[in-house]
Amino acid sequence: MKNLNDIKPGHILALQKNELTEHYIYKKLAAGISGVKNRRVLSQIADDELRHYNVWKVYTRQDVKPSRIKIWFFTLICTLFGLTFGIKLMEKAEKNAGDVYSHLPSSIKELQGIVSDEEEHEQALIGLLEEDRIKYTGSIVLGLNDALVELMGVLAGLTFALQDSRYVALTGIITGFAAALSMAASEYLSTKAEPGAKNPFKAAFYTGTAYIVTVVVLITPYLLIPSLYAALGTAFGVSICIIAFFNFYVSVAKDLPFKNRFMEMVALSFGVATLSFLAGMALRVVFGIEP
Repeated sequence: MKNLNDIKPGHILALQKNELTEHYIYKKLAAGISGVKNRRVLSQIADDELRHYNVWKVYTRQDVKPSRIKIWFFTLICTLFGLTFGIKLMEKAEKNAGDVYSHLPSSIKELQGIVSDEEEHEQALIGLLEEDRIKYTGSIVLGLNDALVELMGVLAGLTFALQDSRYVALTGIITGFAAALSMAASEYLSTKAEPGAKNPFKAAFYTGTAYIVTVVVLITPYLLIPSLYAALGTAFGVSICIIAFFNFYVSVAKDLPFKNRFMEMVALSFGVATLSFLAGMALRVVFGIEP
């Protein structure tokens, strides 16, 4: 059986520092969140993390300082991308500490209690918040996916058919704006027809906003890059980055697999774009449009 002398002091010190760091993170999040229940849960977790720190302090007999960078980073992530995403990202990183826990001796009587606390934290956090950005993820996915698939197809077809960056950008903006309004209206009617917790106006807003933002991002290369095909290539690269980021966000926030969803969206976007590019090539020949 392992004893404390077999454990590298740095391992327990790392756990001690991590517990204190997360204490300050949860404390800051609790102070800035609305809702008594949510604030109470976060405050309880902050107190537990501080208690864990003090447990390890008994064994190390040392004081450690929290990681200011980690506190700043996860506080910023929660502010920008929502509390649910930020906390789950932090909890996923915290699971790496499991390897360290597994190497600690069972003679540490507080060890099982700390492990149980961490498991309870995860369960408490699952039902902690009802954030709009998580609740309406389906609406955001709808707007984002349709914009990526449809607009990349439109841009690919227009690029070869029109052979002018300004015309491609202008046509893409008009098409994208009209499609965004259409998608928002469809989402409003769809949500309204299905009684539930979602607000039809909010669902429409998230769908339309996701669509318009994607349109702006994909059109921008045509306004900034002189080369037509370089602009198209850049738009493709940007679309892959958008797909990767959003699928990572969803995989963390909703505990869904990343790779399959990412590959599926990339395949759809590029498949439609390729077919549209070929259609633009054919139409240019049919109508006799010269570059």
